[in-house]
Amino acid sequence: MPPRLNKRQQRELEELEALNVGKSSRVADVSSGSDDEPGPSQRRGAFSTFLPTNNNELPSDDDEEEEVKTGKKKKSKKKKKPITAEIANPDVAKVKESTKTSRTSTPPPVRNEKKALKKAKAKEKKAANDELDQALAELSLQYPASQKISQTDSGKHSLADLLSVSLQHLDGDAEMRKFFGSRVVQANKTSESSNRKRVPTVRSHLTRPQPTWWAAKGREGLSLRPLSDEEVDEKLKRHMWAPIQEKWWTVEYSKKYKSMTKAFMETVQSGDPQGFWDLLGTLPWHADTILQVSEVYRHREEHAQAIDFIDRALFTYERSFIGSFTFTSGLNRLDFDHVENRPFFLALHRQITDLQRRGCVRTAFEFARLMYSLDPWEDPHGALFHLDFLAIKSGMQQWLLDLFDVFNDRRRDAENKEDARLDPTILPGWAYARALALRISEVGAKNPDHSNSSSALQEAVRDFPSIVPLLADKLDASLPAGMRAHRDFKIEIDNMSLSVPMGALHLLTHLYVQRSAPIWKEHSSWFSSTITEAFSALPTSLPVTERRQRFLSQYGTVKACYPVYRHIMVLETSFRRLFSFIPRQVMEAKSLACDPLPPPTTVNQYDQAFFRGVDDLYSPRVRSRRQRANDDRRLAQLIPDAAFRQQLQAFFEAHPHFAERFPQGILQFAQMAGQLPPDVLEDLMLVEAVNAPGPAGGMPGGLDNMQDEEERMVEINFVERGDALPALVHRGQEVEEDIEEGEEDEDDDEDEDEIISPMPRVLRNILGRFWGRAAPEESSSEDEALLDNDGVD
Repeated sequence: MPPRLNKRQQRELEELEALNVGKSSRVADVSSGSDDEPGPSQRRGAFSTFLPTNNNELPSDDDEEEEVKTGKKKKSKKKKKPITAEIANPDVAKVKESTKTSRTSTPPPVRNEKKALKKAKAKEKKAANDELDQALAELSLQYPASQKISQTDSGKHSLADLLSVSLQHLDGDAEMRKFFGSRVVQANKTSESSNRKRVPTVRSHLTRPQPTWWAAKGREGLSLRPLSDEEVDEKLKRHMWAPIQEKWWTVEYSKKYKSMTKAFMETVQSGDPQGFWDLLGTLPWHADTILQVSEVYRHREEHAQAIDFIDRALFTYERSFIGSFTFTSGLNRLDFDHVENRPFFLALHRQITDLQRRGCVRTAFEFARLMYSLDPWEDPHGALFHLDFLAIKSGMQQWLLDLFDVFNDRRRDAENKEDARLDPTILPGWAYARALALRISEVGAKNPDHSNSSSALQEAVRDFPSIVPLLADKLDASLPAGMRAHRDFKIEIDNMSLSVPMGALHLLTHLYVQRSAPIWKEHSSWFSSTITEAFSALPTSLPVTERRQRFLSQYGTVKACYPVYRHIMVLETSFRRLFSFIPRQVMEAKSLACDPLPPPTTVNQYDQAFFRGVDDLYSPRVRSRRQRANDDRRLAQLIPDAAFRQQLQAFFEAHPHFAERFPQGILQFAQMAGQLPPDVLEDLMLVEAVNAPGPAGGMPGGLDNMQDEEERMVEINFVERGDALPALVHRGQEVEEDIEEGEEDEDDDEDEDEIISPMPRVLRNILGRFWGRAAPEESSSEDEALLDNDGVD
């Protein structure tokens, strides 16, 4: 059959037929009065002259097969259709005949050829699959240990799959729009950014870059590199871990970034919050400074600004994560022992806390999973203590159950029995969260059998009974008689009488109950009935179960409990009362907010060894001849007056302590002076002139032998007539050598004041000329004395 015509071809055919119909009105009446429309065969025949007769452009085999199936029906319809159009237009009939002859002249392909083509295509697909299987086999031979992590077995999820982050759920604003609508979420942002210019958006998975942020240029001094094999081996030895297939990375600082970090540490020790803003003016994308500014806003309860700066810190680090380091593989790790990586962990932890405050539990869960995937074997910031609550709250209870099963299978593996890596199944919160997750799954599936969840809850109570009374108080649930008086169900409020592992156990008990009590409200009756049924009669002491013993062994030392203590320190405002469970030596240890509780296995930290060879950010640097020439040219453009420029340079060179504040030299000082009000600049220079150190311990102004070292008293020496006065330090200041006879002591005092304070008058003249004011006229000595007595000196 001829190919089907598209709409354009049909329209052209209709126009051709309309022209032929216009020649004969009789044929037009017949065609218009016909009930049946022209068949597709007629239209194809009339337009077939425009179709190519090349064999390559004939209909495909599949189309012909479909048309053969319906050939009988179409033939019956053709017999009923009128042929008046062919009679009226003999040209159309000729075209149809020519088309038929052209179609019949080329026989259709044989079915055997079709089968051969299909077999060839199948062979090509099979060959492609074989090549892919061969490549995977080669990788499995090269990395045999990865089969235990990355591949799934019998429908179960692997650890890498469970640690893979969903990038679409890292947007807290998107989650808020689902609850409140886009208009409510965008109301404040539109009012804030309406007067600002739009800047090109930068791609980011962790944040949404805002137009108010600083311009992003390059990586701002941060780079990423994988750990060498030697470094990985050393890390495994420090933590007593068995090797498995995973990739460890670390961030590195550039020389400029290190100098900025050194200035940041000096600002932290000074305790001046304004210094952080000065640092951001030099390097806006310094993560430690950004996080510290965020803390300042948080203490002021300005949460919107605090969130904004946390996003900037995350964005700073994300720009250094390139290459094969992705959040979706579940196999990339970030070494917490390197101090360069800890700001990113801290930023993630604060982001998780703030997302929970805003109610974005699904986004908070995804960020917690990201933080956990970066170091699941030590969990330095306690991401698992967030996940036992967030997994239930966000509806991800199946993820919690799958992760629980993965670690149960891993523990049964003989190769990993001696491994010291952290196992979340030994945590008290995860034991109770598993029972609650099973209960929610049973209720969601409308399963009347709750034996699995009830047995899981009973097992959790036997392992960690201290949670029961605390949770029952929060839920107002009744407990069996005598349970509260039992020593295993005793509530502890501090670690004064507890060992280190027991103190960590009770700390995590209070932490889980305080955070997860609201999600147990709907299941309080099941909680109460299950405990009453299983623990109506209690022995003198509950036996120590395997899970409890493994927990006490995992947290047997103070250093092993550092992740737990660090988690509480970051959540300082919400869980301050839990500080009583932290040992005194840990609280008194040297720790900063930018690096809370460094790990005992740390490789480096912000100390002298880390900053060795790094230039001071604010120290005056030796500038080249070309740089000095450029500075002189720009300074001449800024200050055209040559005399005033020389005086300003003399003042700048005469006060080295003042020059240290301006690393870029006098040009930076001149630019700053042009932006400051006159009174502020005058006070600044006056204070520097007065506090400038004199030579050899003398007083400012160069007056030697006028300060007694023992009595700290100013001694005024009167001079006889004709004696010379002490020399002045500042050049250009002349004194009269002739003193009138018979001067009183008051006049001598005025002369002494005039000798001590020539510099402020010079500074005042300089400032007057700098700000466009005329220099004061020369006045008599009496006027100068009166001016000094007004308090300038």
